[in-house]
Amino acid sequence: MYSSSSSFGCPKNGFVFAAIVVIFASLSGYVHGKTVIDSPMLTEKIGTNRTIKVDINGDGDFTSVQEAINSVPEGNGEWVIIHIRKGVYREKVHIPKEKPYIFLRGNGRGKTAIVWSQSSANNKASATFTAEAPHCIAFGISFKNEAPTGVAFTSQNQSVAAFVGADMIAFYHCAFYSTHNTLFDYRGRHYYANCYIQGSIDFIFGRGRSLFDNCELFVITDQRVSIHGSITAQNREDEGDNSGFVFIKGKVYGIGNVYLGRAKGAYSRTIFAKTYLSKTIVPHGWTNWSYDGSTENLFQAEYKCHGPGAETMNRVPWSKQLTEEEAENFLSINFIDGKNWLPAYI
Repeated sequence: MYSSSSSFGCPKNGFVFAAIVVIFASLSGYVHGKTVIDSPMLTEKIGTNRTIKVDINGDGDFTSVQEAINSVPEGNGEWVIIHIRKGVYREKVHIPKEKPYIFLRGNGRGKTAIVWSQSSANNKASATFTAEAPHCIAFGISFKNEAPTGVAFTSQNQSVAAFVGADMIAFYHCAFYSTHNTLFDYRGRHYYANCYIQGSIDFIFGRGRSLFDNCELFVITDQRVSIHGSITAQNREDEGDNSGFVFIKGKVYGIGNVYLGRAKGAYSRTIFAKTYLSKTIVPHGWTNWSYDGSTENLFQAEYKCHGPGAETMNRVPWSKQLTEEEAENFLSINFIDGKNWLPAYI
């Protein structure tokens, strides 16, 4: 079931903890003055010679992504690459908690896609892709939930593209497509680098401690409701909870109008830093719609954002414009302890 691939001389049971600029002939790691984390870099960093090939046309070990995951033994303790060749794989995919150290390597988010169509009253049940094991990486894959937009305020809204429910999970150059509740960032430390995320209402939600580095967020309008949509609905539970969503650089653009986030609870925490905000962002910036408690402990914040949607004059009074000192703890990989577990980071 396993086939050999090149070994790059790294320890099989560990990482090299650094983000470096590497230039590869086939996939450049340095483009227009910016560091780009690519597939060869990640393959080198995790240092494994175990690869399972998935090919929808039958030219591999499996034709199904789930069958490849099923072949990984429970209690897996060393990295295994599941190379998903180009194609649209119409299936629900689940990485169970007993199978850590899986690297799903696609051929690019425009070439490799995992697609399903399901709505459910339970967000997790609707997810096209579910990751419940720690130490999971995905590269160059689109995750899509194609469930049609149904009746507003019903279970037909719950159409999750990806449920991320474990610690130490990273996505590089991936894309997430749905309408309502696209990315369920449930819990744990997560890293999203150069990803594309599309949705309308609460399309990034949960209580993860997550860093979104140089990601594109594309807003689509939900014509069924009169309220504006929201990019985020972060659900930090109390003052001692270290979760939160941090967006560094990247851009927000799209169709219609949207809030940067809504308060999911009393301690909701979301930060947009050095991000381009298009005019799709409504002047108020943030909302506490459906939450009628005190706004005293909300942490809905911005730092040095730019673009027509970054004008702060009409922001809600409880939102924050951070100083350099206040923003410092959120602006590096240290927010998610990334130096201790990420193979590479920007």
